Amino acid sequence: MRPAYLGKILLHWCDTCHVPVLSGVCGCGAATRSVAITPPGDARPAFPADRELVNRIYQDHFGAPLIPEGTLALLNKVPDTDRMEEVIMGGSVVGAIRYITGENRWEPLPRRESALFLQPSRRYVVVDEGAVPSIRDQGASVLAPGLRAIDPFVEKGDEVFILSPDGSCVGVGRAKVDAAGASSMERGAVVRTRKNALSRCIPGTSTWEDAVSANSSIIREAEEEAVGFVRQVAGTTDRPANVSYSGGKDSLATLLVVKKALGNVPLIFIDTGLEFPETLENVDVAAQTYGLEVVRASGEDAFWEAFERLGPPAMNYRWCCSACKLRPVRNLIEERWGECISFIGQRRYESVRRKESSRVFRNGIVTNQISAAPIHNWTALHVWLYIFREQAPWNPLYARGLDRIGCFMCPSSDVAVIEEIRKKYPELWREWSDRLGAWQEAHGLPPEWVTRGGWRIRGEVCDETDHYR
Repeated sequence: MRPAYLGKILLHWCDTCHVPVLSGVCGCGAATRSVAITPPGDARPAFPADRELVNRIYQDHFGAPLIPEGTLALLNKVPDTDRMEEVIMGGSVVGAIRYITGENRWEPLPRRESALFLQPSRRYVVVDEGAVPSIRDQGASVLAPGLRAIDPFVEKGDEVFILSPDGSCVGVGRAKVDAAGASSMERGAVVRTRKNALSRCIPGTSTWEDAVSANSSIIREAEEEAVGFVRQVAGTTDRPANVSYSGGKDSLATLLVVKKALGNVPLIFIDTGLEFPETLENVDVAAQTYGLEVVRASGEDAFWEAFERLGPPAMNYRWCCSACKLRPVRNLIEERWGECISFIGQRRYESVRRKESSRVFRNGIVTNQISAAPIHNWTALHVWLYIFREQAPWNPLYARGLDRIGCFMCPSSDVAVIEEIRKKYPELWREWSDRLGAWQEAHGLPPEWVTRGGWRIRGEVCDETDHYR
């Protein structure tokens, strides 16, 4: 999948403070350097569950964790067949993790810079000193004549570290043979070296409080622009204002901006009936924290009624948003205000569709609502630094490894995320599986339509039924 450029990549790094910065100058006064990450470049903090996942993947494969205590780490989701995350530390992409759907597992993809943070105790090769320059400087493959030692854990296809005789890392790559085969080879390639451009990486310890301080002027300017936008848009209409609140980080940041611009306005929350318990709790906590009214509507009945007629929503057939979100909010607005202006947490870095969206617009279904996006040009890191600065009550699901908040069974979620949700929320997933199973049996579909996620793509394994073409 090709990288999508949704906006300027703003990520920089301060080597003095050891923190990410969203401009060319840190709050400490030092010049920063840009960090080369894959577009769209919407990097976010690595929260406890994220760090645990990365460290478990690297520990299992290389015998050592990647992210040390006290080191700030960011994750940057990049285009892939399912899920792939770049890991950023010390101002550099030091590696990545990638989910292999067919094997239901994660694999590590280290870069040479990762050796600044870990020393592998397995899945490595050692090369002769004479082979070092061509591997280190030209990205040459490891050839059998230059191989001095290979760890017995190495299997064909494994990611491996390439070490010099003194133990320093001179490259990383993928093994073309297993350890037993390599030991008997006289010629040929043992490891295909990956030719990642080496980048500057300076390890150091810091906290997110340090990052907030380093970005203080940047966040203040972003807030001032967003507050001004809210006041300008609200001043052009006599329609009542509200905030569309989902329980996610972007709608929380929008709430904070609108409150500073207009004072207290109601929150609109549409309960789809498919929400995580933590999300429902966060709506109440946010409302109580800021003394705001929550105007609610439910889309649960509409969802299940549509399910009975149409089957489950799919990535290429997302009837769900219209049924259990847009139509309920349209009806709610009609009953409560007639028409309104809603401030929403939409950002350009989320998708091509949102990048191309106007900052003020009307939805074709919710025609009685003007939508306006105060944080349209913010990156995820803007949002998180703002929330940290404001000490706002953010949804704990983020700390548990979810990077987006929505319906627990969203068909557009990555398989990696769905697997984690299935494990962590067995009761929610059991109810969903039962519903899928009933549809599968009623329409003569194979069991793997449920067990292997065939329901997520309309028509994938369902040619037996005209309903599902």
